Parts: sequence; structure tokens; C-alpha cells
Amino acid sequence: MNDSNSQQPTAMKSVRPAGSLDRETALVDVREGGVWDVVIIGGGATGLGAAVDAASRGLRTLLLERDDFAKGTSSRSTKLVHGGVRYLKQGRLLMVMKALRERDRLLANAPHLVTLEQFVVPCRNYAEIGFYAAGLKMYDLLAAGRGLPSSRILGRGAIIQKQEGVNQTSLAGGIQYSDGQFDDARLALVLAQTCVREGGTVLNYCKVTALSKSAQMVNVQAMDVETGEEFSLMARSVVNATGVFADAVRNMEGYEKDRLIRASQGVHLVLPRTFLPGSAAIMVPRTDDGRVLFCIPWKGHVLLGTTDTPVESIDSEPQALEEEITFLIEHAGKYLKKAPSRSDVLSVFVGLRPLIGDLEGPTKSLSREHVIKVSESGMITIAGGKWTTYRHMAEQVIDRVCQQIGASDRKCMTRNLSLYGASNDHDHQRLYSEYGSDREAVLETIREEDHGQELLHPDLSYVVGQVTWAMRCEMARTVEDVLARRTRALFLNAAASKSMAPVVARTMAEYLNRDSTWIENQVASFTSLASHYELQP
Repeated sequence: MNDSNSQQPTAMKSVRPAGSLDRETALVDVREGGVWDVVIIGGGATGLGAAVDAASRGLRTLLLERDDFAKGTSSRSTKLVHGGVRYLKQGRLLMVMKALRERDRLLANAPHLVTLEQFVVPCRNYAEIGFYAAGLKMYDLLAAGRGLPSSRILGRGAIIQKQEGVNQTSLAGGIQYSDGQFDDARLALVLAQTCVREGGTVLNYCKVTALSKSAQMVNVQAMDVETGEEFSLMARSVVNATGVFADAVRNMEGYEKDRLIRASQGVHLVLPRTFLPGSAAIMVPRTDDGRVLFCIPWKGHVLLGTTDTPVESIDSEPQALEEEITFLIEHAGKYLKKAPSRSDVLSVFVGLRPLIGDLEGPTKSLSREHVIKVSESGMITIAGGKWTTYRHMAEQVIDRVCQQIGASDRKCMTRNLSLYGASNDHDHQRLYSEYGSDREAVLETIREEDHGQELLHPDLSYVVGQVTWAMRCEMARTVEDVLARRTRALFLNAAASKSMAPVVARTMAEYLNRDSTWIENQVASFTSLASHYELQP
């Protein structure tokens, strides 16, 4: 094997589906030069959504991501597509209504990835039942006319029937309501594929190093992280969609900037499914720190979250604080029939929220609404918001791009745009249903690949053939890309993912033409990373 990063991948027998992500093709597009209508910096939810919007309007679109798509916050959410029940108490009804509208668009445009989930709110007395029932009835009214199930009051027995894992001590009854659930990293990937399908270009592991204004153009200096190759790109417009790193990109322009982002971190714990064996998720409207607590069935496991802790340090791999872990475990013990302990936690992951607002005071009071700012040189920064409203944010920022470049006649096309992989056949109970219309091609890859049907670990359902698919069609470049985001192994079971790393590295090395040193480095790097997702005794 050759250690050169510039080597073409080994050819595969199957043909790539339309919309597949191919890094060599993207690099050719970048090297060709010419003028881009818009260069988008950042491959999270906001940047990828903007890239889809721009490409679908016919703009020459390039998205650059310094790491992997959804490496940061966009793969570390609570996996909910929702209006935000807690904002009702804050009186942010318009924000909730907009988010509910976007929730329903996602259910329609990405039915292979976004599903309806039933939630129960356990209550300990009739006063709580009345209070929360009234709030959720308002939630119903804000979502009215969309054909989704309405909330309803349930007695104690009905709550236990829906979720036998709920703590039955002092349980008086509760409320059932519906909201959306999704796989955040895979939706990010689908947005990248949709952008390519619509004629855009996306490139991971390509870092923007400098920005400068030249006449009516912006010069974007970028570097391929894998090879060190440098690019000088000309863009009519530049969008900064880098989330918690937005201030660092703004400072590239050389102007003194006021701080825009205030970050808070949300910690999530993953438990075995035995802690939540029923069909419904649990939502606790108010915990001791004022946040909502969710216990959610997710991919055969239980997702528990989240906290809200202000942080000053912006890190690509934020770490959970001991008090956050203790808080989640203790609160889960109050609402789950079987109280979890540290030894039950299979994985812990942390996401940073790019909040906009007062730099003093509690972050839980800050809005999840977004802002758009245009700098002296014309760079457009979009910050804030949340996954559910990514499409609405993208529409607004690309409207601003079109105004800037004299293309206001290019109207938004994404409100009813089916995302890549969407089809009428989306049975979520089928194996590999998350691949949508690519499912049969994935199955073919698994069948034709040597050892393709072998499990990577007995505790998880991922197989060797999915690793090949991730490289061939989803632009995976590292073991972390495969185990954290193309599959969700790292987030589901950190210890299991570490044992999967060697076979994943060897499979990737054969396809990418890498040598034994690359394999050793990849395994060591991922093992070190995964250790931070494990709780120490």
C-alpha cells in the first residue's frame, strides 16, 4: 500500500448513486477556479442547509469544512425536531410556531430520517397535570392544521402502559404528546448529498486560512488538510456558518469585532434500552436548573439529556463536567423506575450551543433564535438557531446573498424540496432504513464486499460493508468519520467502538491505499478520542 494521500481510492464494482459524495471530484471543482457565487464556510447544519438552498437556486456554490461534516455541535444534539416546549413559558410563541412549521417540513422532506415520537410527561399531582396539559394544548394550537396527533391527558395506568420504565412512585398521571426525532449526523450528510445533487460542491477537511476583499470579489485562501495543497478562490459572496467558531472566522478579516457568540454546553448520556423499555419517550418539563430533561429511545438505546452550562473555552471536543454527569444521573433516577448509575453509562457526549445574547447571566434564558450580520467587507455571518430551524435560517441567509450579488430573482426552492434519499417507501423498522433510497445499493455493497456482512461488534448492528459504503459514497476519510458520524457507534457505545477501530482502519486503508503506519495512527487517535466518551469509575 502507498502512504500518499493523493492516491485515487481502489475501484469498486458498484456504480455510485447520483448525489454520492466524492472527494476527488470536489477537489477537481475547486482546482478549476473561476468565480463562485457563494463560498460557505462551515459544514454543520446551518452551513449545509445554506449550501442546499444556494445550489437549488442555481448559484455556483462551494462549501468548505475544516474537519468532517457535522463534526461539532450538529452531531451532538438531543436528536429532536421540535418546537421547543420550554419556550412557551417564556412567551416566545412566534419562535415556537416557526419551529413547528419547520418540523413538519422536515417530516415531509426527509421521511427516511425524521419520525414522529410519542412523549409522556409524568406528573405527581393533579395540579401538575392541569398546568402541563394547558401548556401542551397551546403547543397543539401553534401546530394546528398539520394533521399530527394532539396531546391528551392520560391516567396513571395509561402512562405506565405507554412507558413501563417510568418511576411509578407518587405518579398521578400525565400527558402524551407528539414531536419529531432524527439522526442529526446522518441528516447533515443528507444535506451534503442534496447540495451535490442540486449542482453544488462540498468538501471536508479543507480549512479556510485567510479572507481578503478585492474589488467586488472576496479572495478565499484555503488548504486541503490531508495534503497541504493550497487554493486561492474568488467568490462573489462569503457566508460564515461556523457555529461556535463564528467569531474566529470574523476575525480573519482583520477588523476589530465585538464578541457575537456565547457558548453553553449540553451533556448527553447513553444508557442500555432496558432503562426505557416502553414505546414512549419521557419529557420532564422542569428540572432543578430550569431545563427540560429528556429520556428518549434512540437506536436501541436510551438518550438522556441535557444540561446547560456556560463555557468560555471553545473546543472541538468539549468535555463533560462531573457535576453535569451527576446531575443527569440523579435526575434520571427520580423519573425512571430503574435508577441508572455511572457504570450503566455506555457513552457520554457533549455539544456546544452557539447562543446569541447577553454575555452575562444564565445561558438557559438565552433564545435559540438566530442572527445575520454583514461585516465591513461584506462577509455574511449567520449564528445561533437550532437544528429544527436550519432550513428557515438557510433561506434567510441565501436571500441576503442574492441581494448582495444582484440575484434577487432567484427564489428559495427548499420549502418542499425532498432531501437526498427520500422516498415513499420508508419503513423505519427495516434494517438500514436510514439510507433511504440508497438502501438497496447499500445492501448490494454489503453482499459483494469480502466479509461485508460481518458485524463490527456483537453489541451493535453495524457491518463491514457499511465502512466501504461510507468511504465510497459518503466522503468518510478517518476511522472517527465512520464510527462517530457515518455510523453512530461512538455515541452509542464508546467501549464497543474502540474495539471496532482496528477492523475499520484496515478496511479503510485497503480502499484509500494507506499503509500500516496510517492504520496504527488512526487506531491510536480514535482510541484516545473514544476514551473521553467513557465514564471512569
